[in-house]
Amino acid sequence: MPDRIRVSVDGRELELSNLDKVLYPAVGFTKGEVIDYYTRIAPVLLRHLEGRALTRIRYPNGVDAAGFFEKNTPASTPDWVHLERLPAPGSSTGRGELDYVVVDDLPTLVWLANLAALELHTPQWRVGRNGPKPPDFMVVDLDPGPPAGLSECCAVALLLRDRLAPDGLTAYPKTSGKKGMQLMCAVAGKQSAEEVSEYAKRVAEELERAEPKLVTSKMAKRLRPGKVFIDWSQNSAAKTTVTPYSLRAQPSPTVSTPLTWDEVESGGIVPADSTAPVVLDRVDRHGDLMAGLCEPGPRVPRPPRGTRR
Repeated sequence: MPDRIRVSVDGRELELSNLDKVLYPAVGFTKGEVIDYYTRIAPVLLRHLEGRALTRIRYPNGVDAAGFFEKNTPASTPDWVHLERLPAPGSSTGRGELDYVVVDDLPTLVWLANLAALELHTPQWRVGRNGPKPPDFMVVDLDPGPPAGLSECCAVALLLRDRLAPDGLTAYPKTSGKKGMQLMCAVAGKQSAEEVSEYAKRVAEELERAEPKLVTSKMAKRLRPGKVFIDWSQNSAAKTTVTPYSLRAQPSPTVSTPLTWDEVESGGIVPADSTAPVVLDRVDRHGDLMAGLCEPGPRVPRPPRGTRR
């Protein structure tokens, strides 16, 4: 295969390179297959990317080598790529602002895949005229402390689903693509990240009190063995979460895979059932299981009067 080929993607000219380079050595999955996956998953993935400032984790030498986080626009970015200059709290470069890529179309997605941007991470907010809007989804990360594993994550996910429902929140489960799970809920986009995060913290603490042998809401790793940590802090405006349908840098090309609640009730799915080819088949069968996340949700409840924050 030629080292470089020129292609037209929705009217944009792109140069793709080294398509036969193996990025997942354990299974021989190549950069060409990465680009093919992102092209084919784009009809459902783009809805979860559009309007959001993207953080990438790139692996130009494959997942067995070191990758690197990238927030700022890379060198030689095409002039048609949507960029947004936004504040960068905690930037390691010391810069107050960065030029973020916003993936609104297939050519941008293919361009990033060609740069070996395997992992795509997005914040809970979209970009507005004056910078970040208030968050329009809430996320909780379920992180099992060994010997707890996926089955315990599923048990906690069900507890969370049933706790959130009376507050009007519909929870959508997905794998992290690694060992844990995440639940995501559409919210109104009219409250601050601090208010949404505080609500998630209250719910996590409530479940910890109800199920202290199964759940912890505290970040200290010494408290996690045998329990599932409900990470409510992911709702900070400065944090991002792996986007639904994103690849992960694991030995095989696993995907952060939306699940049905029947699957969660059955104990979830193993990594072999969440690889790129399998996920494409799942989307053919189920469509986008997280489509509801792209619609407006309710406001999260405020603390009861008299509650200390």
